[in-house]
Amino acid sequence: MSMNENDFCRITETAYLNQENTWRYRAIVHYCYKKHEHMQTYVYPEDIYHKLRKDVHFQEYSFEQLEQDLAQLVAWNDLKPHQETGRARSILDFKRRKFRYQCTPYTVEIERMIGHLQSIGEEFGGSLETTQFDRILHALRELIEHADTFTLAELNQTWLDLQHFFSSLVQNSSDYLAHLNSAKVEECMQTSEFILYKDKFSQYLQSFVLGLQRSSLKIEKLFNEGKESHIEKNFVRLADYQLQIPRLGEQQSREAYIEDFRESYMVMQDWFVGTGYRTSELQVLYTETMDTIRRITRFAQRLAEQHQAVRSRKNDYLYLAKWFAGCRDNREAAELSSVLFGASCVRHFFVQTRESDNIDAHIEDEKPALVEIRPRVNTYRERTRQIAIKDQREKKMELLRDYLAERAKHDALLDALVVDGAITLEKLPQISMEVRKTLLGWVARCMQQSTGEIQTETGRIVKLVWNSKEKRKICLRCDDGDFLLPAMKLMVKKGEAF
Repeated sequence: MSMNENDFCRITETAYLNQENTWRYRAIVHYCYKKHEHMQTYVYPEDIYHKLRKDVHFQEYSFEQLEQDLAQLVAWNDLKPHQETGRARSILDFKRRKFRYQCTPYTVEIERMIGHLQSIGEEFGGSLETTQFDRILHALRELIEHADTFTLAELNQTWLDLQHFFSSLVQNSSDYLAHLNSAKVEECMQTSEFILYKDKFSQYLQSFVLGLQRSSLKIEKLFNEGKESHIEKNFVRLADYQLQIPRLGEQQSREAYIEDFRESYMVMQDWFVGTGYRTSELQVLYTETMDTIRRITRFAQRLAEQHQAVRSRKNDYLYLAKWFAGCRDNREAAELSSVLFGASCVRHFFVQTRESDNIDAHIEDEKPALVEIRPRVNTYRERTRQIAIKDQREKKMELLRDYLAERAKHDALLDALVVDGAITLEKLPQISMEVRKTLLGWVARCMQQSTGEIQTETGRIVKLVWNSKEKRKICLRCDDGDFLLPAMKLMVKKGEAF
């Protein structure tokens, strides 16, 4: 994505929102915006003044102050002045240059944004609509498979529908999940009233997951099978349609339009399909939705357990009391108590694990365990014995020779894979787990370097060669299974860098 100078400039049109007299500027601009929304393009200063004077905050506001504020808003390009000549009755009136004012496009969009921000409040909204996937699938299929039969206007409408459905899906789903993860909703989930809404929330999220699973694979297939030349042709036709629309002033070039369409399409494709180095946002959305379902279920289960814990056990205890009342003597009552409540005044010791795994074995059949009790004083120290230091050089040398031999064998296996100075992963035979770990370790280290090459501990210079835009996958056969990865090649040589 390229940047231009406008991306780094200050937006002077928003200056009226953060000034000492913002309350006056915003009142003037908002009145002009309301008139614009009611198809009254031009606003006279007298109308603005009479409107503001009706408010208690503008009781001491003078017409001269209004003219100064209007001049400042014109300087910030929030209002555009038009000289009023129709009401001039004399040369003196004409020289006074009476103006009427019109909102600029920037001002209209800023006021619309402010109105939208005031309407959404402090909480997230959004929703999880399964129909959005079906609409995106239909629009994408029309764009990729049937665009040749469309006129330019029909193709443009299909593209606008696809963008609208995609932006609605992304915005509404992210807002709704953020709403469920907010602190206020989490507090509501911890109340007993949440149990009544648990099933409704779970069914709503599960239906969204089913819709996602039903359409996501079809959408991903369309993106993968779409021919790049055919899609580029559609971008050219969309640019031609935009160039046909008469516009005054500076207009974008054909290449700029095509680049905008291509970038928007790549954003949608990466969202559904992902890239070579990260998973798709669709998979992230699926994971977050499933985690939310599990979290809701956990909250509901915890509330149910708490409700069960505080339930009155009066009837249960009365039933047990009848058992105790029917006992013949104190011994029988004690035996019943030990069965129901366990033995009282029991001391527990931690000992070694029992040798027998038979759950039916009696405790009398278990061998006794010895527990060493040490004095609980700070001055107690265990007795130590002096042990002579043994010479382990022979054992160390033997371990070193074994390691070097194993390393030489491993290096020989790697050298055998090099053909014409390169290891082509697609052409490799079945390899061992150790060799696979080494090759993938080289790949990971090369991808972390800007030059794409590294030097191994054995002196090899390894350079990774691959096309990140290629979607084709290869299979690396290993002793412990098959590994799917992009088509890659490792250039290997000893000595200086490539």
